Amino acid sequence: MVVTFHNLIDTIKFPFRKDRELYRSFFHILGFYPNHISYYKEALMHKSLAKKNKEGHVINNERLEFLGDAILDAVVGDIVYRHFSHKREGFLTKARSKIVQRETLGKLAIELGLDKLIMRNDTSQSHNNYTIGNAFEAMIGAVYLDKGYEGVMRFMERRIFGEFINIDKISYSDQNYKSRLLEWSQKNRISLTFCLADEKRDEYGNPIFQSKVMLGGIQGCMGKGYTKKESQQNACRDTLKRLKKDRDFQTQVLSAKEEETESENSENESN
Repeated sequence: MVVTFHNLIDTIKFPFRKDRELYRSFFHILGFYPNHISYYKEALMHKSLAKKNKEGHVINNERLEFLGDAILDAVVGDIVYRHFSHKREGFLTKARSKIVQRETLGKLAIELGLDKLIMRNDTSQSHNNYTIGNAFEAMIGAVYLDKGYEGVMRFMERRIFGEFINIDKISYSDQNYKSRLLEWSQKNRISLTFCLADEKRDEYGNPIFQSKVMLGGIQGCMGKGYTKKESQQNACRDTLKRLKKDRDFQTQVLSAKEEETESENSENESN
């Protein structure tokens, strides 16, 4: 963690601050002490708290999440653009998407310890990737309001890319499970379809989708997500794993292909 002049001054001030433990927690997560801790407190407030300010307005992290989402796209786009100086727009767009996707942000928040500080009205105290990823984006919004664009850039470059994310590894990795399964199905001449098995909302109003994969009429795996795309990606990921590890399942799918081919041939002969 880089020690700067401002961090040194903040360390000297630390014993005289209120909420010292919270300041210490934020320093551990961010690598610096907040100037205005109220932004960071708000970033941790899940909407289930239904907390209101003196004016009677509801306070939660949704507004900061909106801001942080936009700032994160800009900062990560900036970093990716400078890092891959000879890559085309398509590659840069995919690289940024892999870094700012919900799954990546949720894992980052957990590695930073941010998930332990989220405040919500939930006796189980359990958090999902959706909630944790939202809190990370809200935290980025808080850093932007507190330290400006350059503050977010320093945090992302030094803390996130410096300690947690290998930008080359994640940018070149193939995490598009849907494309990979589609390639497998085309190579083996097997039809691939998706069915929306379920659609509901959790106790906080967040949408939850459940999709299933069908390969040549054989049901693959089910996947859940907070978007249809995410649910399909998760279903494809688990189906690819099953095709690799479960020989009986793979044989069943390939046999279904042969049955489809024979049926098509029979229809053509009858015509």
